[in-house]
Amino acid sequence: MAVKRFGVSLEENILKELDALVNKHQFPNRSQAIRFIIKEHAVKEKWKGNEEVGGTVTLLFDHHKRNLSQQAMKVQHDYHQLILSMQHIHLDHNNCLEMIALKGKSRDLINLSDKLIGLKGVKYGQLVMTTIE
Repeated sequence: MAVKRFGVSLEENILKELDALVNKHQFPNRSQAIRFIIKEHAVKEKWKGNEEVGGTVTLLFDHHKRNLSQQAMKVQHDYHQLILSMQHIHLDHNNCLEMIALKGKSRDLINLSDKLIGLKGVKYGQLVMTTIE
């Protein structure tokens, strides 16, 4: 892919924010930070447009919680067409971490993750989505 060069004019306070982003993410230069910002915006627009995306839902839960595993499995079976793979990790005697790789329309991934994260006994959950190019 060809790289095109162009000039950008920014107010000093916005340039400072850009430089802070470069430092925070350890980008090699401002161009990489601008690419990151544009890509992040494009991904969010695709979510809004209900386009095909990939993603993961990560869940932290107490595996002793009654019926939680069965309820989660039922939800996953209801959305089986979205699930590519999953990994289940026993963190300690009480806590499990589950990561589920997904692919489908953004609204479907959001619906699935909301149902899983909302289950009683889930301590933390997060959906991360990205575009499919």
